[in-house]
Amino acid sequence: MKALLPTGRPEEMVGLGEAEVPQPAPDEALVEVRAFSINRGEVFQLHGPLGLRGRPGKDIAGVVVQAAADGSGPAVGTRVVGHPPANGWAQYAAVPTHSLAVLPDGVSFETAAALPLAGLTALRLLRVAGSVAGRRILLTGASGGVGHYVTELALGEGAEVTAVTATPERGKLLAEFGATVVHDLDEAVGPFDVVLESVGDTSTPRALALLRERGQLIWFGQASRQPAELSFFAFFKGPRSATVRHFHYEHFEEPFGTDLAALVRLVDSGRLHPQIGRLEDWRHTATALGDLRDRRITANAVLTVAP
Repeated sequence: MKALLPTGRPEEMVGLGEAEVPQPAPDEALVEVRAFSINRGEVFQLHGPLGLRGRPGKDIAGVVVQAAADGSGPAVGTRVVGHPPANGWAQYAAVPTHSLAVLPDGVSFETAAALPLAGLTALRLLRVAGSVAGRRILLTGASGGVGHYVTELALGEGAEVTAVTATPERGKLLAEFGATVVHDLDEAVGPFDVVLESVGDTSTPRALALLRERGQLIWFGQASRQPAELSFFAFFKGPRSATVRHFHYEHFEEPFGTDLAALVRLVDSGRLHPQIGRLEDWRHTATALGDLRDRRITANAVLTVAP
């Protein structure tokens, strides 16, 4: 089969080559990939500090061509969205059935492919935050897919959201949803009940200072790639007895498939609107990865694979 293979070159991080069709484990289905999305974390794996395990690709949508041998999961011919651990940028991918959700006819492969990593992260961030109705939320680094999903989901639950975005263009959609959009933390008016922090460096202590007493800061990223420095005594200046929680979207009891199904239902009912900032044939993945790295793509980048 055709697959995108790492090149080790920052100017062209992947190239189209040949790979073996995966042999699914008993609890895995073989999916013919029709669309996939790329994420900044995968850019860091291909060219950065995280390191790459296997071929890249965690967000896919397609059609089941071989059902799981253990009888779990969808039947052959079912349209699905999936979140495999890797190897999704190919014509075929083996996906654990607990990481698959069935797609209704009203949700396209392209739309579905934009859901998994960003959507799962957003859904689970809000699960950690608890009931957000009537609460004030500050979201840093809100320009990407996670920021979009968090904002729309939280507003839908009755929260008041202030989103920090890099540029006015990136904040326009969030403002249309009903968020207060600022482009610097100095413009954010606190205090906030919950801070969702994803930037690191100086953003983390500045965002913490905007938290109310006994509030919660959920630290889910470090987009600046620079460590933050926190002082115990700074808490006494406002966020006394506040908590700081490290977040990893994988560390939940709910399987990915359950939460993917919830996201799909929200899309199908018109309550969640994935935004695709780049839609191209997968032969242009290397260019899209470079543009994503250099922040020339707003929202999700989705690549299509011809059947």
